[in-house]
Amino acid sequence: MYYIKSIMKNTIFKLTEYLYYFSLLVLLILYLFPGSLIGYFLYGSLGQQPNLIANPIGTSINHFIFFSYITILAIIVRLRIKNIFTSYKVVLFISGILEVLHLIVPNRAFELYDLIANITGVVIVFSIYRLIRWQKYF
Repeated sequence: MYYIKSIMKNTIFKLTEYLYYFSLLVLLILYLFPGSLIGYFLYGSLGQQPNLIANPIGTSINHFIFFSYITILAIIVRLRIKNIFTSYKVVLFISGILEVLHLIVPNRAFELYDLIANITGVVIVFSIYRLIRWQKYF
């Protein structure tokens, strides 16, 4: 029985690892494509950004959600695989540099609120993770 649990645990971890790297690839494609691919698939327009959740800050919430999600995956993968791609510092760097690259990507625009949402998503998730780890010691 222990052997089966071990195999399942390793399989779930491997799937999480693949999901993390796939999500990073999707992130790069969505950010560096000249226009909104999601807007194209949903509305037939490369110029329209989807507003997945109605809120006062607009589409920046999408950035917050995705970078929170990718940070959670990075933390989980980092529990077993410690490399540069699973470091929260790299995720934080990516969150900033990708938004800054919108200054040079055609049909994309740098938005300060998106940058803040990206960084906030990473920092909040990492802070919660550190708080949970800190609580274990006390």
